[in-house]
Amino acid sequence: MKVKKLIVGQLQTNCYLAIYKDQCLIIDPGDDADYIISTIKDLEVKPIGLLATHGHFDHLLSATELKLAYNIPFYLHKADLPILKRTQSTAKHFTGLSVDPPPKADRFLKDGDILRVGKSELKVIETPGHTQGSISLKGKGIIFVGDLIFAGGGVGRTDLQGGNTKLLDKSIKKILKLPKNTIIYPGHGEETTVEEEKKFFK
Repeated sequence: MKVKKLIVGQLQTNCYLAIYKDQCLIIDPGDDADYIISTIKDLEVKPIGLLATHGHFDHLLSATELKLAYNIPFYLHKADLPILKRTQSTAKHFTGLSVDPPPKADRFLKDGDILRVGKSELKVIETPGHTQGSISLKGKGIIFVGDLIFAGGGVGRTDLQGGNTKLLDKSIKKILKLPKNTIIYPGHGEETTVEEEKKFFK
C-alpha cells in the first residue's frame, strides 16, 4: 500500500489517500475537495470509499462533496454520530465558516472491521479518548491514528465533546504495542514511528 498525504483546510489536517494500484481509500477528507479531486486525477486512481477517523469537522468538511463526486460510501464510528451532526455549528464556532451539511454515514465502523483496497487491507482499531468514536486503521507496517497521537509525544485534546483522558492514555498504550518500526500517520503534522513515540510515554 502506498500513502499520499494532502494537507487541507484552515487547521492543516492531514488527508490521506491509501492506494493500491489503481484504487484508493480517502481517509479524513478535511477540506479542499478540489485539491483532493485534482490529486486523485493526477494519480490516476479510483476512490472506493472515504472515512473519518473521528467526527470532528476538520476531518470531514469535504466528505459530502467527495461522496457526491465519486458516488462512494462514507464510513464513521457510530459513537461519533452526535459530533457529526453538529458539523455546521462547530465549524462556524471555530472558523467562522458556513459549511455544507455533513454526509450521512453509509456504514458504521467497529473494532476488527476490515477495509480492503485492492489486495491491501486496513483493520479498524477502536482508539477512543480524543472522541468516543475515534478509530485507527492498521495496515502492513503502518497505522493511521487521527488525532490520537502526534509526532514528538503530542496527544489529542480531551476537553471537547466525547474526550476522555483515561481512555486516550489506554488507546495510546495499545498503539505503542505495535512493532517498533510501524509508521504512524497522524491527523496533523508529520508521520512518526512507534519506536520514536515510545520515548515520550512510560
